[in-house]
Amino acid sequence: MFDKMKDLYNMQKQAKQVKKELKNIHVEAEEDGVKIVVTAEQEVISIDIAPEKLGVENKAKLEKTIINVMQKATKKAQEIAAAKMRDIMGSMGLGGM
Repeated sequence: MFDKMKDLYNMQKQAKQVKKELKNIHVEAEEDGVKIVVTAEQEVISIDIAPEKLGVENKAKLEKTIINVMQKATKKAQEIAAAKMRDIMGSMGLGGM
């Protein structure tokens, strides 16, 4: 029982460390002159729109592009976070969870 408690404590400690690491990992996605950078915690860091896109006539297209790029960046961030957590779980023999 004590070993399981110790394992749980270690896993919690590692999870906190991973959370700190995820905050410092920046993921970017780009499409059609729009680039978005997020942390692996899915916090938006920046949005960069190419100057030629700012004069775009089709506002709806630009908005759709921003949404697509946000989704790409968020998905990449989720994949990184999941991989980090799998590493922790695997090291503790909990890979099947």
